[in-house]
Amino acid sequence: MVYIALLRGINVGGKNKIDMKLLKQTFEQAGMNDVVTYINTGNIIFSCIGDSKTELSRILEEAIHNDFGLQIKVVVLSVDDVRGIINAIPDTWKNDKDMKSDVMFLWDEINDETVLKNLIIKPNIDTVKYVPGAILWSVDKKNVNKSGMLKIIGSNLYKQVTVRNVNTARKIYELMQAQNR
Repeated sequence: MVYIALLRGINVGGKNKIDMKLLKQTFEQAGMNDVVTYINTGNIIFSCIGDSKTELSRILEEAIHNDFGLQIKVVVLSVDDVRGIINAIPDTWKNDKDMKSDVMFLWDEINDETVLKNLIIKPNIDTVKYVPGAILWSVDKKNVNKSGMLKIIGSNLYKQVTVRNVNTARKIYELMQAQNR
């Protein structure tokens, strides 16, 4: 089975620095196969047989702690999980000079549509929807500072998501599909 491990908070703002080549080795030593990293923000595609996603998260978090001394939360999703998320993103959503569109991948503990109740959504500014495994958010760049979604930063909810822009999320899925053939 093909999976993505999404690491929260590495190589951001000079904190929790991890070299991707070393991280790839950590994954391989932890028993993961066909390991591929994508950009420097903790996107690792791999294959593995037998372990549950929860068990894979635990194994990888422990391996990262042992090799790098960091307590990093790892969200593991299957290619099928990511397909469901990607298919729910409208084709018109981009991350470019005019639009900001993000995927907030959810920890299992909050992976439920009721998570939307904890967000400040301004319907005339924000487009927000829940899909199993993620919150999808899009806003015109000219309105980003007016968005209610910015209030998530620093909240308890924010500590239970890892964010990728839609361009990155789509590329991750493309890489997972290539490995799944």
